[in-house]
Order: sequence, then C-alpha cells, then structure tokens
Amino acid sequence: MKKILFFFLIATGYGMAQENNPDYDAALAQQLSADDYGMKTYVLCLLKTGSNTNATKEERAQLFEGHMANINKLAAEGKLVVAGPFGKNDKNYRGVFIFNVSSIEEANALVATDPAVKARIFEADMTLWYSSAALQQVNVIHNKVAKKKI
Repeated sequence: MKKILFFFLIATGYGMAQENNPDYDAALAQQLSADDYGMKTYVLCLLKTGSNTNATKEERAQLFEGHMANINKLAAEGKLVVAGPFGKNDKNYRGVFIFNVSSIEEANALVATDPAVKARIFEADMTLWYSSAALQQVNVIHNKVAKKKI
C-alpha cells in the first residue's frame, strides 16, 4: 500500500513541491515578458550559405558592412538579442540570430532587412525557440565587457 501511495503522490506532483524563487523580481519579469519560469518564446535563425556565388569581393565587403550595420540596428531596437558567426563547418552554417519576437513571420520581416540575405549571400532557416527571458539582457551586459565596438 505504501508503494502505491508513493507512486500516486509522485505521479500527481504532490511529492514534488515547487518553491518560489526568493530572488524573483516581478518588475523585471514583466519588463522582459517572462512567464512563471522566467522563460519566453524567441525565433532562432540559422544563417546558411546562400545561392549567390557570383558576388565580387567588393560587393561582398559592402554587403557584409550592411549586414553588420543591420545587426547593430536590430540589437539597438531590442529585436535581436544574440548574433554571431559559426566557425568552419560541413553544414554550410554561417551564423545565428536569436530574434526577440514570437512568430516566424515577424522574424522573416526582420531578416528581410539584412542586405546579405536580400542578396542571397545568406539563406535564413527559422524555428521557434523557448529560452530564458534574461537573454534580452545580453546586449546590456556585452556593452560592459566589450573593450572595442564592432
């Protein structure tokens, strides 16, 4: 009988009390649109090598300059919380964006503002991603640890 009762308590969640977090900041959680677990939905974008292989070295340089300017613009607007390149790999992955939006349609509209995507240097592959709402604080913290601006 004790085994059955124990199983019932575990299966129904009674045996696993959830404690409230003593460090919880309700105002910050609301500001970051966090749920009860401190999480929220983002859009993860993998940038892959695109179909444009004919761009000259000068065109590519200009497109990458626009790509970086667009990254900085979207980050300043709070729409892009993480971005960065991948090292060499056999999957044609070039970089990652994590967009602070809750739909793929919104993320597609943002990535369409990127000159390198427009020129098909990159191709964007999107998926919804559930992660810590605190990711939105990365750029604030990054500015405090970056000795040089990109």
